[in-house]
Amino acid sequence: MAVILCLETATTNCSVAVAINGKIAAIREENNLKFSHAEKLHVFISEVLAQANITKTELDAIAVSKGPGSYTGLRIGVSAAKGLCFALDVPLLSISTLEVLANQVKEDNCYIIPLLDARRMEVYSAVFDDAKKQIRPIKAEIVNKDSFEDYINEKTTVFLGDGANKFSELCNHKNAIFLEDKYPSAAEMALLAEDKYKKSDTEDVAYFEPFYLKEFML
Repeated sequence: MAVILCLETATTNCSVAVAINGKIAAIREENNLKFSHAEKLHVFISEVLAQANITKTELDAIAVSKGPGSYTGLRIGVSAAKGLCFALDVPLLSISTLEVLANQVKEDNCYIIPLLDARRMEVYSAVFDDAKKQIRPIKAEIVNKDSFEDYINEKTTVFLGDGANKFSELCNHKNAIFLEDKYPSAAEMALLAEDKYKKSDTEDVAYFEPFYLKEFML
């Protein structure tokens, strides 16, 4: 049985969960546009551990959403995860933020395209099938009315994430479904983290960095 602390801070949603054997035992999250992750994250960690009746020394691993996403949010989450791994001498598991988001979709026979806001008309995106297998690499791209047309023309395509509204204003295709107010959450990290833990698919804690995708620009 693996006890894994899951941290998701890549967007405005600060989300923390304790997963036991791939199932959520406790979760705490708050979506705040002011990005209060620095103040909330460690408080949420203490709260979910208490709720799950788990001490830090009982944790088998720390899982963190690795990006892409907010530079500030990713730095806060990864720094906290690495600090806990060093202190507790447990492995670090990293999960793609877009994969976390894609796992919220329950639709069958569809493509899933999570979109994260990357300023102006640009988004971070990837494409998944309905089995949540990634079938197109992650990209930073500027959306226009013809974006993703190969997928939309073939069958139902579900868009979600805080960048989806940018594309929804340009796309009125009958095969496009837009899910509103969906953000990456630690709730979807449990099974993904459990799978990585069983495979010993871990990161080098000393050298691991978030997957920013783009260089930081003011």
